Amino acid sequence: MIHAVRTTRPAGSGWALALVCLVAAGLVAGVVPGFSPTAAMAFQDPDAGSEDDGGANEAAGGNEAAGGAAEGTDGGDESRAETRSFLTWMIEASGLFGFVLLLMSFVMVALIMMNVLQVRRDNLLPPDFIENFEQRLAAKDYQGAYEAARNDESFVARVLAAGLSKLNRGYEEAIEGMQEVGEDENMALEHRLSYLAMIGSVAPMIGLAGTVWGMIESFRVIANSPEQPKPAELADGISTALFTTIEGLFVAIPAMVAYGILRNRVARFVLEVGMVSEGLMSRFSTVGKRPAAGGAAPATAPAAPTE
Repeated sequence: MIHAVRTTRPAGSGWALALVCLVAAGLVAGVVPGFSPTAAMAFQDPDAGSEDDGGANEAAGGNEAAGGAAEGTDGGDESRAETRSFLTWMIEASGLFGFVLLLMSFVMVALIMMNVLQVRRDNLLPPDFIENFEQRLAAKDYQGAYEAARNDESFVARVLAAGLSKLNRGYEEAIEGMQEVGEDENMALEHRLSYLAMIGSVAPMIGLAGTVWGMIESFRVIANSPEQPKPAELADGISTALFTTIEGLFVAIPAMVAYGILRNRVARFVLEVGMVSEGLMSRFSTVGKRPAAGGAAPATAPAAPTE
């Protein structure tokens, strides 16, 4: 039946049918997404279409996956470069060495503040106390002067209290007692400063240990890599070495500078305390000395202060 119909079809009907089919295919391709001649062939021959379409889909999927991977890699690198700040990089690279140096920096700041507040003239040589003590000595109120020195917590007050407590044994004994207390107080001040010197000495050593550890890590990567390692693979160890070195210096330099400044202040104030205390006690310089032949009677020692 089909053959009979084809034989009775007009001569120009084949071109018209082909033209109609092409127009319909174009309309379907524009209306239906994903429609293509390949899909039409697959519809006509399922086996061949599935193989060709599968290969095309695999190729397209491979290209898309490769492009997506490349884009993902670039995007991941860019996102990491954007989100990873310098501080985060430094913390990750420093590791345990950076944590120890951070704790040492906190201790260093606390020690500096404590010593700055302690090594002041108002604490070591308070003007009000010196004026009050001198007035009591001028009024010969030795017991009152001793009580004032005993109840005051300043450096010079402790030195004067030690001198007055031994004045009944003679002036030389009083001066020796003042020197002993002065040396003890000076040692206490320098003892607090010595921790700053220790931090200034230990911090660079910890930084050096981090430097050695970072270089060991980098050389370990080189030794275990079957081929020439990339610079990014060596960057972790090198960054550890450099960051720990600079962190150790950042802790040690302020500690040593503060130690030098505060030690000079302590030495100056200790010298001033010695001069002021000896000047106040100089009026008892004749106590306990024997009179020269035909000379005046020696000054009598004041009554021993009662505890």
